[in-house]
Amino acid sequence: MLPHLPLALGAMNYLQILRDASFLELGVLGLLMVVSVASWALIALKHTQLSRARSQSLTFLDSFWKASRLETIYQDAQKLDGSPLSKVFCAGYEELSKLAQAKEGAEGAMSERLGGIENVERALNRASTTQLTELESRVSFLGTVGAASPFVGLFGTVIGILNAFNSIAEQGNATLATVAAPVGNALFATAAGLFAAIPAVVAYNSFVSRIKVFDTEMANFSADFLNIIKRHFFR
Repeated sequence: MLPHLPLALGAMNYLQILRDASFLELGVLGLLMVVSVASWALIALKHTQLSRARSQSLTFLDSFWKASRLETIYQDAQKLDGSPLSKVFCAGYEELSKLAQAKEGAEGAMSERLGGIENVERALNRASTTQLTELESRVSFLGTVGAASPFVGLFGTVIGILNAFNSIAEQGNATLATVAAPVGNALFATAAGLFAAIPAVVAYNSFVSRIKVFDTEMANFSADFLNIIKRHFFR
């Protein structure tokens, strides 16, 4: 059966399907086409964003562990604006710089140090949350398309089949030749729904998995950065 599938698809008269479709069926097909195009555009956008984030994060980590001064790392991190790790570092470094500029009194020095660590930690957590939100932005749209498109296509198919059977009932002719074409045309909506859903589901699962990796890396980097700060600045 599979070798004949391309021939069957090639033999379909798509213009005839659109001509025979009702207004509601055309609305369903148009909606599926719009969300499919939007999904592919979003897939390309998020893939580019996550690939850039991965490449720049690797560059930043290499610079971070090789450099001996935080000022040098900060200058390099500012150039890597696509890396969530570099932005987390910049937030922590800027908070640390504010603490370094504050005058430390003789009394309450220990409490100020503890408060300083907490301030840096909060800055790192805020930056991580912000970057995670940015990475996750619009990804839920793909999940919605993947979940809803098959049902939208099925709705169009049901409407098409009902219209086909109503037309057959009016003509009083229910032979296989008269039933096959309109029912086959109605099933085209289901195929359109799957065509919109499958790439969206695959991309959604892939992006969610990659974003989870970034979330873990930001948490690990924040912990390492805090340890370095405690050893060198809050002894």
